[in-house]
Amino acid sequence: ASPAIHYRVEAANLQAHLFGIELTIAAPAAQQTLRLPVWIPGSYLVREFAKNLQNLSCLQGKKALAAQQTDKATWVVDCAPGQPLVVRYEVYAFDNSVRTAWLDATRGFFNGTSLCLQVEGQQDQPHALELVATEFIAQWSIATGATAQKINKQGFGTYLCQDYDTLVDCPFEMGPFWSGSFTACGIPHRFVVAGAPPSFDGAKLLADTQAICEAEIRFWHSDNIKNNSNSRKSDGGSGPIPFKDYVFMLNAVGDGYGGLEHKNSTALICKRADLPRLPRTTLAPTTHKQPEGYTTLLGLISHEYFHTWNVKRLRPAELATYDYTQEN
Repeated sequence: ASPAIHYRVEAANLQAHLFGIELTIAAPAAQQTLRLPVWIPGSYLVREFAKNLQNLSCLQGKKALAAQQTDKATWVVDCAPGQPLVVRYEVYAFDNSVRTAWLDATRGFFNGTSLCLQVEGQQDQPHALELVATEFIAQWSIATGATAQKINKQGFGTYLCQDYDTLVDCPFEMGPFWSGSFTACGIPHRFVVAGAPPSFDGAKLLADTQAICEAEIRFWHSDNIKNNSNSRKSDGGSGPIPFKDYVFMLNAVGDGYGGLEHKNSTALICKRADLPRLPRTTLAPTTHKQPEGYTTLLGLISHEYFHTWNVKRLRPAELATYDYTQEN
């Protein structure tokens, strides 16, 4: 059965930096409240994502419905209960950070907190997100930690999430990015890099990141590793490894630095000059000097990966349940 909450996301206008979203609610309430978060977990400032939402309209069948905006990030739709409600809107995406959304002719990226209206009363229901391969981005690839239901080889298609919290905890990277993979303690990991130059040494980045991941998994799950329990089953005091796969999404830019942790992925941004470099010629020694900033990049990778346990699983009781409408 199709989930009761379904988002259809497309790159509506690359030059205008607009995502188009169609939200279908199978069984809305009579006075259905819709909200966009004002902040994103992991980045504890109010960002007012709703400032980028525009042209919202609602339909039940062929009947257009009015949506009353009751505050800066909330809309209430007066509709017939139990009949499918379709909500269409656009989101301006031109913030090249790990917190929000970006779309141009070369790359797309978004967090669900920027694009996905929360359906009040149905936050705990399964949510589906369908990513559409429109004409101008059909050759792009997709990377995300979300669970795929039915996708093509590039990643376009439908993803399923058990609830709204899970949906907005899975950012999406889109574009002609570099992609590599490795296994750490039996767990498959993917690393994608947007904006990598021809000099980028992907093999080195994978090897160094693999060493970081294996060290941190062993730190948190020493009992599991010692007993060869890489199946993530609970084994001793360290508990189960909390993810079945993991995705690093790195955006290499002229000047930037930062990251945002998620349960089985992280979004990162760094200077392009800080990426590891291939030897200049085949005669150069394999131990050629790397950029000084590369050590800083590895520190960022280590930091965000450690948050998979410390912050995403171990966190204050006040953040056990997120309130997306205000400061927590």
